Amino acid sequence: MRDQKQTGDNKFNIFYNWLKLFSLGQRRPVFYEKIPGIIYFERSDYWMKIALAQINPVVGDLQYNTEKIIAYTEKARRQGADLVVFPELSLTGYPPRDLLLSGQFINAAADKLKKIAAVCENTGVLLGAPLRQDDRLYNSAILLAGGCISGIQHKTLLPFYDVFDEKRYFAPAARRQCIDFRGIKLGVTVCEDIWNDKDFWHRQLYDIDPVEELIAEGADIIINLSSSPYSYGKHSLRAEMLSKAAIRHRTGVLYVNQVGGNDHLVFDGSSCAVTDNGALIAQLPSFQEELAVCDTETLKNNPAPPVEINENIGWVYRALTLGTRDYLYKNGFRRALVGLSGGIDSSVTAALAADALGPSNVIGISMPSRYSSSGSKDDARALAENLGIEYRVIPIENIFQAYIRELNPTGKPVIDLAEENVQARIRGNILMFVSNREGPMVLTTGNKSEMAMGYSTLYGDMSGGLSVLADVPKVMVYELAEFINRDGDIIPRSVIDKPPSAELRPDQKDEDSLPPYPVLDQILKAYIEDIKSVDEIAAMGYGKQLVTDIARRVDNAEYKRQQAPPGIRVTSRAFGPGRRIPIAQRWRSH
Repeated sequence: MRDQKQTGDNKFNIFYNWLKLFSLGQRRPVFYEKIPGIIYFERSDYWMKIALAQINPVVGDLQYNTEKIIAYTEKARRQGADLVVFPELSLTGYPPRDLLLSGQFINAAADKLKKIAAVCENTGVLLGAPLRQDDRLYNSAILLAGGCISGIQHKTLLPFYDVFDEKRYFAPAARRQCIDFRGIKLGVTVCEDIWNDKDFWHRQLYDIDPVEELIAEGADIIINLSSSPYSYGKHSLRAEMLSKAAIRHRTGVLYVNQVGGNDHLVFDGSSCAVTDNGALIAQLPSFQEELAVCDTETLKNNPAPPVEINENIGWVYRALTLGTRDYLYKNGFRRALVGLSGGIDSSVTAALAADALGPSNVIGISMPSRYSSSGSKDDARALAENLGIEYRVIPIENIFQAYIRELNPTGKPVIDLAEENVQARIRGNILMFVSNREGPMVLTTGNKSEMAMGYSTLYGDMSGGLSVLADVPKVMVYELAEFINRDGDIIPRSVIDKPPSAELRPDQKDEDSLPPYPVLDQILKAYIEDIKSVDEIAAMGYGKQLVTDIARRVDNAEYKRQQAPPGIRVTSRAFGPGRRIPIAQRWRSH
């Protein structure tokens, strides 16, 4: 759409710190146990150049991922790296889910490991891959060096909450041991293994602390291979957690995270280096692939000022943009289709799509009815012009009249819920017709607040391949709109200022059916994300009857949400795989 402002996480300062702190000069003397064909030097204690390879793998595409790993390894080698570290399950992509139940898939991954090992004569590679040993499958960090596997550490802590279900596939590591590499003892952990510090969490989920055990084994440095999905606010939590671990154990920490969108999850990367005094001294850019080489000596009580990163609404914007792009591209789509109502949700969705795919790959279709205001029609056209996307108008009046004539005994409108919903379903059919004929994926435009309350139409505005805003509360949608307009009005100001309306009956407003969104969103967060009871939410200062009514509507709409297209997760608890509520159930907390 245009260059992004204030979304690069202070990129200049971050890379300035990389240049100051991470040596890219000549290789220092290092002593190795002699192996034929390798050049040996005198060892300088606790020194090594380690590359952090923040890549975007494609789940299940072993050939693509292998080629990417080899390419990044070669790039790191040219920069003088002794070791290059890739994210958790970088060979398969994360999460591979039930692909892991296929023996053929596991065997194919093992074959690719051999291909990668063949290029690891002079530069070590530490990557994540599934590994079968003793008839058990492990989520493993594997060190490839000298053309073969030279070290393995299986993942110990297997998360079983939220979007994670690793106990379904993997066995936990029986032991934690450092991996010796060129005179340095690497304390290798895999994602969750570093998230169980007893001094950081009020309640530990696991009885084992892998980092503590590795430090007791004499680890010189802690390396974490991660595939940690993004949610708004998680960066500060993650940074604080890594800092506390480094301080507690008096050791530097290198954290390498996957980047990219896979189904409903978006991984922000944000790979980083933390000194042994807890300072975050450098971070790779978020939401994009990158490689940087770190001199481990910079991790020792470095006095350099820490990198400060302001996690603002721009992070959510980039998460949604990346999630949209990767979902379409990894499913073989290059174009998107959005129904433009002239409202805030469809406007933000179209803007995200235009940024993710390029304006020339987005089609906006206005489908006005007898209830559509002239202002909304004008706003839809102005938005499309501002974005530079293709714009079409397909009125639904004739089709709507046919429905009324056939389904109403008198042939006159009743103006009830059935007639409201049939308009949404007509529009859904039109969008799917264009999708089938021309190939773009339909992006639905409903937000989290509406989805929570069931304020949506099955087989209507819920029809599509991806729900971009499904985890974005309505108030946050307005914040995204202001962010999109930070350099000028892309979304017309009238779209932001007017009261939201579905325009399915005369003079309709959302607040005819819903509480004001600032109030609704706070109650929904407490009920859905914080899992508070009605009484607990009422004690926060809300009327109990209001809270009860909202909770009842959330519970009753579960059957709708489980038929919705996938949504991109940006909050701590989204609808979808991370929230497993039965549809046919009668428990009520109200």
